[in-house]
Amino acid sequence: MIRTQRLAAGVCALLAALTAGIAFPAGAVADETTATAPKVDLVIDVSGSMRAKDIDGQSRMAAAKQAFNEVLDATPEEVQLGIRTLGANYPGDDRRTGCKDTAQLYPVGPLDRTEAKTAVATLTPTGWTPIGPALLKAADDLDGGEGSKRIVLISDGEDTCAPLDPCEVAREIAAKGIGLTIDTLGLIPNTKLRQQLSCIAEATGGTFTSVEHTDELADKVNQLVDRAADPVVTPVATTGADQCAKAPTLKSGLYTDREEFGQQRWYRVDLEPGQELRTSVSVSADRAVNPSHGVLLRAVTERGREIVRGEAAGNGRTDVVSTGLRYPKAEADGDDTAPAETVCLQVTQSFSAGSGVQSTPGLPLELTVDVVDGPSTSSDVASFGLGRGWWLLGALILTGFLAGVVWGWLSRWRFAVWRTN
Repeated sequence: MIRTQRLAAGVCALLAALTAGIAFPAGAVADETTATAPKVDLVIDVSGSMRAKDIDGQSRMAAAKQAFNEVLDATPEEVQLGIRTLGANYPGDDRRTGCKDTAQLYPVGPLDRTEAKTAVATLTPTGWTPIGPALLKAADDLDGGEGSKRIVLISDGEDTCAPLDPCEVAREIAAKGIGLTIDTLGLIPNTKLRQQLSCIAEATGGTFTSVEHTDELADKVNQLVDRAADPVVTPVATTGADQCAKAPTLKSGLYTDREEFGQQRWYRVDLEPGQELRTSVSVSADRAVNPSHGVLLRAVTERGREIVRGEAAGNGRTDVVSTGLRYPKAEADGDDTAPAETVCLQVTQSFSAGSGVQSTPGLPLELTVDVVDGPSTSSDVASFGLGRGWWLLGALILTGFLAGVVWGWLSRWRFAVWRTN
C-alpha cells in the first residue's frame, strides 16, 4: 500500500515537473518577444497655440487628432505604442507649474486601438510648451528592452521652459547610448521652431519634417512608426584608405568611418557581371563648420577612369549632407567565367572647421553599400543608358527639324505676300 502511494506521488511529481518544463519555456518566449519588441512614444503638443485654424480649414489640434486616428489604425501589431502629451492639463500662468505639464496619455505597450482613440478624443489645447521635460519623460517611457526605440514629437511652437534647452536634452538622451531616435514634425513652423526641431532630431540621428496638411502629418507619422518595426541595423566600423589599392573591400551593409576636413577616403567593392551597385554616403557636421560645403561620391575603375558620380552641396541649414549613385555591370555575353570588377569608391567632402574649432577627430561618415541583381530588361534607364529613350530623343529631333522648316516656309511666304501688297 505504501509503495503504491509512493509510486502515485512520484508519477504526480513527474507530471508536474513536465508540465512546468513545458510552461516555463513558453513564458520565456513571450518575455523574449516583449523584450525585443519595437517601441514608439508619440509626443503631442497640446498647448494653447494648437487652437489656431490654419491646417486645411480646421484647427491644428483637430488635424492632429485625425492623423492620430489614422496612425492608430495602421500601427503594426508588433509595435508597442504610447502617447504622451505636453501642455494638456495646466491652463494657468505659473511658469514653474506649466513647465511640469507633461503626462502619459496612453502607456507604451500592446496597442488597444479603441482605448487609444478614446484617450486622443479627450485632448483640448490648454497650456505651455515644455518640450524639454516631455522628452526626458518620454525617454523614461521607453526605458528597457532591446528593440528599437523612437520618439515622434509633434509641435507647433518653441519650447517655453528654457533654460532646459530641448536640444541639449536630446544630446543628453543620445549620450546615454540607449539607441533612442527622436523624429520631429513641425506644424506650420517658423524659422526658430524649424531650427529647434531640426537640432533635436539631428542630435539623435532622427529626421525633421515640416507639415502643413493633415494627410502629410498622417503619412509621415505612419512612416516613422513603420520604420520602428524595421530590423535594427548596426553599422560596422571601417577605415578607408588614402588610395584605392590600399582600401578595404566592402560587402553589402552599413559602415561608419571618420574623415578629416578636406580629406579623401577610398573603399573597394567587387561587382559580378549582371549585378548592380547602389551606394550612398552621408557626412555629418558634429561641430561648428563654415557654410557652403559639399560631398562628392565617385565610382572609378582601378585604373582611375570615372564610371559615375553623385554630389550634393550644403549651405549650413542642416548638419548632414548626403549623396548616392548606381552602377550596373552588364552581363558578359556567353561567358559564365567572366571575372568580377573591382569598383573603387571615393568619398570627398569640402567641410571646413569654424574659427577655433578642432579639426580632429574627423567628421562622422556613414556609407551604405548594396549589391543587387541587375535589371533584366532594357526599360531600366540606369542600366542601359537611354534605352528606349533614343526613340523619343530621335522623334523630338525630327519634330523640331520639321517644325523649323515649316515655320521658315511660312515666314518667307508671309514676307512675300507683304511685299506684293
